Amino acid sequence: MLRLSTALAVLLAATASVPAADPLLPADKPVEAVIDHYVDALLKSDGIEPAPQADDATFIRRATLDLVGRIPTSAEVDEFTKSTDSQKRANLVDRLIASPGFVRFQAAQFDAMINGTVAGDDRKPTLYPYLQAALAEGKGWDAMFRDLMLPPDGQAADKKKATGTPADFLRSRVQDLDRLTNDVSVAFFGVNVSCAQCHDHPLVQDWKQDHFYGLKSFFSRTFDAGGFLAERDAGLVKFKPTKGPERQAKLMFLTSATVNTDTVRELSKDEQKKEKEAIEKAKAAKAAPPKPSFSARAKLVDIALKPGEADFFAKAIVNRMWHRFTGTGFVMPLDQMHSENPPSHPDLLAWLARDTQSHGYDLRRLTRGIVMSKTYSRASKAPSASAPPAKYFAVAKLKPMTPLQLGTSLRIATLDPAQFEKGKPDEIEKRIEQCEGTGRGFDRQVAFPTDDFQIGVGEALLFSNGDKLNKELLGDNGIMGRVKSVKDPKDAVELMVRTVYGRSPTADETKALTEYIGRRPDRVQEAYRQVMWALLTSAEFRFSY
Repeated sequence: MLRLSTALAVLLAATASVPAADPLLPADKPVEAVIDHYVDALLKSDGIEPAPQADDATFIRRATLDLVGRIPTSAEVDEFTKSTDSQKRANLVDRLIASPGFVRFQAAQFDAMINGTVAGDDRKPTLYPYLQAALAEGKGWDAMFRDLMLPPDGQAADKKKATGTPADFLRSRVQDLDRLTNDVSVAFFGVNVSCAQCHDHPLVQDWKQDHFYGLKSFFSRTFDAGGFLAERDAGLVKFKPTKGPERQAKLMFLTSATVNTDTVRELSKDEQKKEKEAIEKAKAAKAAPPKPSFSARAKLVDIALKPGEADFFAKAIVNRMWHRFTGTGFVMPLDQMHSENPPSHPDLLAWLARDTQSHGYDLRRLTRGIVMSKTYSRASKAPSASAPPAKYFAVAKLKPMTPLQLGTSLRIATLDPAQFEKGKPDEIEKRIEQCEGTGRGFDRQVAFPTDDFQIGVGEALLFSNGDKLNKELLGDNGIMGRVKSVKDPKDAVELMVRTVYGRSPTADETKALTEYIGRRPDRVQEAYRQVMWALLTSAEFRFSY
């Protein structure tokens, strides 16, 4: 009889050559089906009752805000809600994703994401021209990352204005390499590694000083040469640990993967002299400095996108896209992806990251899968008195509009709806694009929403004082002129509510608003204007639900 230890050894030897089964769902399943499978599985295992599916009016409003950055016109709502086509939601999503508005709005969203836009920023679209062109071209997220880390040669930066080229990301940060290191790590890898700058992270074993300074080493050779981005052939980063002597950093990625090269050194005096001469010669010719024989930034891109090392890159963008459309990431906060902060749905995050990688980081594919899922299209009202935690995605989360969404939506809601009912599709699209442009006069006074969003002072003053709102939005040349010609107050209320909210008023709303108007027979038009002001400043208009 075999001893137990011998039997175990035989068993292990027999199974060692058998590949481990893939715990994830097959790769050929539709993205939306995989999302619903994993989300529903956790709901079922934890006994959580999800909200029902949102009605058509809610779905078109939510999807239009998320995909093209505006509320739908009343004509779009009418056509969608009256349609009996079983594929109308899929058709709507496909139409919105194929529209020019999708590229414009997603470029603005990525610009805010990459540049770390927060309340109080001036929100100049530093990378917007590049991002708009890249998204229109259909570039994958990996190609955009490569462009931003390895921008092509071009003209020197115009320091008086943002040029919107991919070089602007590095160029605007190269004077502060610590900031550049952490900004890259946060935006592209979902990791705030700044805590490991002065010491090993006290709470997260994953992050050591070696990781911060290892990542910094990829950028330490980059510098501004007369407005051009340049990179040295060699470079060295040293740091002082909390204990022990000063150390020399390696070229090391967050996964601890290192680059073996003899260029991790200081430039010799002769090399420094030659570099200076080459830069001066390039300046005189108004040309870019010569490229390095070894590019540390190119090695960073290679490692970050290398199969087996790309988990951070792929999971970070999936987590951010999921957060953008649902209001909550699989990992929260978004810049805390590490072993001490596991995702709410690890298998779903892994499947989506794998799928995104295998499809060339096609973010349109990922976007469509998310928006077509039943998880995304749940109602925002919980079926019970107490809503389950956001991590279950059982109920749609209320999301405050971004400044661009709000500014554009204010314009659309206060124009005569007839402007969007007549004309060819490209003409209507042009009018909508004009709404985006004129809406920017409002969005600059609105705070960019964060996870702990509160109405800012600028926005409160904008809507409470009312002068700008009345002059630019509630004049007689827009919807108020149309309302003026309506004889029955009930019809006027119906028109205003449908234009602003995309739905008919309830009986109670009609009663309350018509009574308010009826008490002001000597100033009916002003009463209508006050009703519109109340609709536009309400929570129902301010949030995506």
